Amino acid sequence: MLKTKTPPLEDRITSFRADLDRFIDERVAELKKQCPGVPEGVLRMGLMGKSGCECRTVLAIKTKDAQEAANGAA
Repeated sequence: MLKTKTPPLEDRITSFRADLDRFIDERVAELKKQCPGVPEGVLRMGLMGKSGCECRTVLAIKTKDAQEAANGAA
């Protein structure tokens, strides 16, 4: 059996954080279309709120999206 090597924890965290940042950046780009005069940093901070944590921010956005989808389907 071929044993695969798991990347170091630091590499996995770095990769995961990049995924989170990419998700948030995509959401900021969507908001920028609706609010063209607002700086991206302001939009990003608006999304991040008081959490200061990309993980919490993405989970909150995903939860809100799911709730809106459920309400729209009802």
